[in-house]
Amino acid sequence: MADGSNALPWIIGVMLVGYFLLTIWLGKKGAEHSGTMKGFAIAKGKVKPWIVGVSFGTSYASANLFLGVPGWAYTYGISTLWYTIGCFGITWIGLLLFTKRFWRQGQKNGESLTLPQWLGNRYNSKVLQVFVALLVLFNIYYIVGQNVGLATMFETVIGVPYMWGIVLGVVITITYVSLGGAFAQIVSDSIQGISMSIVAILLFVSLLWTIGGGWNVLGTLHGNLAAIDPNLVSVTSNGGPFSSGFAILSIQWLLFSFVLLPHLMNKVLTIEKEKDLRTFTLSAGVSLFTLSVFSVFAGLAARVMTPGLASADSAVPVYIMEAFPTIIIAILVIGIISAILSTTDSLYLGITNSIGNDLFKVLIAPILYKNKQLTVNQLDLKVLKASKISLIFIGLLSLYMSFNRPDSLAILTNFGTSAIISGIVAPISLGYFWKQSNKTGAILSVIFGSGTYIFLTGFEVFENLFQAMFLSSIVGFFFMITGSLVGELVFKKAKVAREATITSQ
Repeated sequence: MADGSNALPWIIGVMLVGYFLLTIWLGKKGAEHSGTMKGFAIAKGKVKPWIVGVSFGTSYASANLFLGVPGWAYTYGISTLWYTIGCFGITWIGLLLFTKRFWRQGQKNGESLTLPQWLGNRYNSKVLQVFVALLVLFNIYYIVGQNVGLATMFETVIGVPYMWGIVLGVVITITYVSLGGAFAQIVSDSIQGISMSIVAILLFVSLLWTIGGGWNVLGTLHGNLAAIDPNLVSVTSNGGPFSSGFAILSIQWLLFSFVLLPHLMNKVLTIEKEKDLRTFTLSAGVSLFTLSVFSVFAGLAARVMTPGLASADSAVPVYIMEAFPTIIIAILVIGIISAILSTTDSLYLGITNSIGNDLFKVLIAPILYKNKQLTVNQLDLKVLKASKISLIFIGLLSLYMSFNRPDSLAILTNFGTSAIISGIVAPISLGYFWKQSNKTGAILSVIFGSGTYIFLTGFEVFENLFQAMFLSSIVGFFFMITGSLVGELVFKKAKVAREATITSQ
């Protein structure tokens, strides 16, 4: 344990107060751009593209990459590298493939503010927009994962009770997101992303004095892990998420499709000019690399230094306490807290934007205000208010769901995202490249893709949720293709029938 540990809670406390004041200031700054739903949701053109790119990588990284995945490494060994390598390489390839077409499509029909609206505009279907918005609510599990990660950090490092750690994180995030919307979220994420990159690199460099071996430090780490258990240095894991080639392939599919998640693709809609997409994707690639690759090695090192931990998710906090002096511990802890909050704010913003823009505006407002002649601006203010109110309710719900600590933080965070991906991957990807794709296929794909995933995981047909997601995505593609073909055929027959009726008259 580092010297000066008695002072650690006070140092971290002072830093947290400074962090909180910074986020509140950013929230008030962002309030200038959040007077409309568009400004609150995407802050289009208000933030430089390279900052948006850093924010993309920061929102992608989370408690999962800094706590959950190193927890996997602690448990399963170097097979976990399949996940971290995919986080950078496979996800970035997906970003490069999807960004330009997604941005161009998002500019049509008065611009899209959310992924559900993008799909609704692409297929000219309000029904699809509503279904996808409901699917976005599965991100509540991702938020819960961030809450758990934050509470784990507070509990392990400075002894703050688990419950209070959750409450603190929820209050901080909701406060500055409600004030500043997308502007505050993106700018704060970029600042957090820089600190997180420093943390990730420090965790990797620290192997030089915790594991030793000089330039051959990775070889020494490999040897130490093999001495503990040969399975820790196997290409596949003994059980768990990396137990077979199919399991690893399923994870790569998840990471390729991960870029399509609403809280990430909304970053693309923030870019004002098409020429700025190059800067955005390059910046996102750099941040993805630094935030994805390095921290997992701390989990491997923790298995050598502190075997027998009660919770594998605490591997990185425990490692930090062993490897660094007090002041560096405080900086690293704040960096990891930044990693957690940077994803949480994106998730909150994504869910509440969908509630306001895609559910309230499409479903509730036409009924609630059917006897009132609202102007466009008046309706926009109503939708904005609904989004901000829903932020409080989503925060309270996530707080309640976080009270029971899960067995694996990484599994929890990937559960909700896999449900969303199973439903949207076919409508989005085929919507780019296949002219015959239509709203019938898209609606069926969302229903049966995500429905299959819920069935397979809910009834424990598959213990490995990544395999369940992969198979559910295939089901989604099947219904997307067959539904589109059948829908087109029905449309053509109906058109011929109408023309025949007109001719006979």
